[in-house]
Amino acid sequence: MTNDLTENLFSLIKSLSASEKRQFSLYVGRIGVNSDSKFLNLYKVMLRQKKYNEAEILKGTKITKIQLSNVKSHLYKQLLISLRLNPAHQSIPVQIREQVDFAYILYHKGLYQQSLKLLDKVKTLAINYEEKNLTYEILELEKIIESQYITRSMSNRAEILIKETEDISNLNTIWGKLSNLSLELYSIFLKKGYCKSEKEADEIKAYFKEKLPEYHYQELGFRERLWLYKCHLWRSFLIQDFLGCYRYSMKWKDLFIEYNHLIPIHPVSYLKGSHYLLESLFYLNHTELFEQTLKQLENSLRDPKIPHNDNISALSFLYVYSNKLNLRFMKGEFSNADELIEKINDKVVKFRGRLDEHHIMVFYYKIACLYFGDGNNKKCIDFLKKIITNKSLEMRQDLMCFARILNLVAHYEAGMDYHLDSLVKSTYKFLIKMDDMHEVQIEMIKFLRKLPDVSPLDIKDEFRKLHSTLKKFEDHPYERRAFLYLDIISWLESNIENRPVKDIMMEKSQEYYR
Repeated sequence: MTNDLTENLFSLIKSLSASEKRQFSLYVGRIGVNSDSKFLNLYKVMLRQKKYNEAEILKGTKITKIQLSNVKSHLYKQLLISLRLNPAHQSIPVQIREQVDFAYILYHKGLYQQSLKLLDKVKTLAINYEEKNLTYEILELEKIIESQYITRSMSNRAEILIKETEDISNLNTIWGKLSNLSLELYSIFLKKGYCKSEKEADEIKAYFKEKLPEYHYQELGFRERLWLYKCHLWRSFLIQDFLGCYRYSMKWKDLFIEYNHLIPIHPVSYLKGSHYLLESLFYLNHTELFEQTLKQLENSLRDPKIPHNDNISALSFLYVYSNKLNLRFMKGEFSNADELIEKINDKVVKFRGRLDEHHIMVFYYKIACLYFGDGNNKKCIDFLKKIITNKSLEMRQDLMCFARILNLVAHYEAGMDYHLDSLVKSTYKFLIKMDDMHEVQIEMIKFLRKLPDVSPLDIKDEFRKLHSTLKKFEDHPYERRAFLYLDIISWLESNIENRPVKDIMMEKSQEYYR
């Protein structure tokens, strides 16, 4: 408990902007007695520290070791109160919550008409901004006041409140079921990645059909439609229906065009919609539309409607730079990426506390693929090592598997094949353990296992045999996912033709749009 409190307090202090620090100084200075208080002295010492040092705190303040835990807890609470009062954090939901709190105060003071008038006003605001949970709470308080006291506010008041409560309750139930389903599908995707077979796809479809709540589309508001599109999007991703992904990410984007006033309230969802649209276009290989959409995303980040805070900054980096990498793959542009990769590494360090490990590892995998395409196999191996040696990571099985496959190929290309046999064995064991063996993977393992013993005179024949074997999987509904991560076909063609793999990939990209 104490360790959690210390870590939370220290990270909160370090996250404060200059304006938030000024706000806190004004907040604690409003009463003279605070000027030399223990929690303020603790704040000043921790603000100077680059790393938490308890001995320095005890020495630099009048706080005893016994008192320290309580003072930390009090400081943490005061910081949160100060942040809540900061105009930068006065969002619509916070304003609605504040007005509801005021209504409760008026109610407890017996000022029922004033409380009802305030609730009626704030209820309109809550409905307009799709804050239906708060709307339900407002209705419940209105019902309490109307049922306990004769306000004579309206002759049919009871019927109106009952109808409003039933409507909001039904929508909240649908929203809860949709948000649960979306989270469950997303969790499956993170753990297992795409469906590996027709059987798995059928299981996902059946699960989706069973869990999807009944609804009348015309009765759904912004919030319910947003979660409905999220559910369909994750279902489409799981079964590799990328046209479906495109369709529902476009519906997601169009929803925010229709409810433009909600962009400042839900900026994360707004940005995610554009990101998933880009993901869909990447898998559909629509380079021109992808590039246009990426520019639109970058331009939207400069829109004053999008709040500028630490969370948005971290997500903006994630969405923009992951798609900048994807654009390079689509165009076959693997060279001269050092500046881009340096920026990504710097921002990963900057936002490490706000990015989950899964997304960081995806960055590393994409960077490894970029270096592989450029023929820089040693740097490719360096980034793959960060993924393979990450023992605490629970991420998509498919990405872990292909990181190991690419690691084998990169070792061979780099001429580091003196321990290729042990790498093949460890990779094979890993794939068996992860229950993720596909025909493409099996053929790659068999090929790489015998490669060191193949005569240089026969090497091209072996490449041609594997190319012929894998080519038939290129359009297979489930085996093709192998080529989403590593363009094995282009790699084989580069070895057969004695040409750089990036040239092969670039030619394919240009030919696609000729």
